[in-house]
Amino acid sequence: RKHHPIMKIVNSSFIDLPTPSNISAWWNFGSLLGLCLIIQTITGLFLAMHYTPDISSAFSSVAHIHRDVQYGWLIRNLHANGASMFFICIYLHIGRGLYYG
Repeated sequence: RKHHPIMKIVNSSFIDLPTPSNISAWWNFGSLLGLCLIIQTITGLFLAMHYTPDISSAFSSVAHIHRDVQYGWLIRNLHANGASMFFICIYLHIGRGLYYG
């Protein structure tokens, strides 16, 4: 088998881990749901640092985030698309739960 200590840990954690035979790829959506929630929280906090909720300057603060903040465009797009991914994952997660019981 593996002799390197790190490879032993990886092998025992991922390769030789005993799992039930009824687990399929549909069971990944719960973990993906948690990942989406973490990404939404982190990107939302970063966006909130630069957003101004005033009626006269809200649009210009979003434009400022998109244009002037480093990687602001990426954070905003991750947050916007992350919301869609969250709902896709939650619908699939609930659907799997209803179908498989």
